[in-house]
Amino acid sequence: MKRLVLMAALLACCAPVFAQAPAAGACPQPSEVMQAHMLGLWRAEFEDRGPGATLLLERHPDYAESLSGAVNRGGERRQLAGDVEDGDLTLEESADGVHIAAIWVGELVEGSCGREVRGTWKAEGAAGERYFVLRKQ
Repeated sequence: MKRLVLMAALLACCAPVFAQAPAAGACPQPSEVMQAHMLGLWRAEFEDRGPGATLLLERHPDYAESLSGAVNRGGERRQLAGDVEDGDLTLEESADGVHIAAIWVGELVEGSCGREVRGTWKAEGAAGERYFVLRKQ
């Protein structure tokens, strides 16, 4: 009897929490995408058809919900750090790990299940931006 009362209390207490958590294999909406969804290998293609890039996003070693990683563009490797929040992705790119060389700002695409981001890439000091599409590999 105590088990049933305890289980009923647990369900009453936590049912709203369980209802909010996406089911395994569910397709998250852009606002539901978290750091864990972003981890892995991504391919960037640019609208101007210039050389693309490969990004590897990992857990940030110092900030639990942030991203860390690297971008490889034509054999040139740079460091990345950033966040995903409310459907927006922001990454800072650095050649030396100290100074920001470029910024990636994008929005997760509705219906992509967190596997596509569209936005702009801007090099520090450059006049213009380049439009990109990131797709999870």
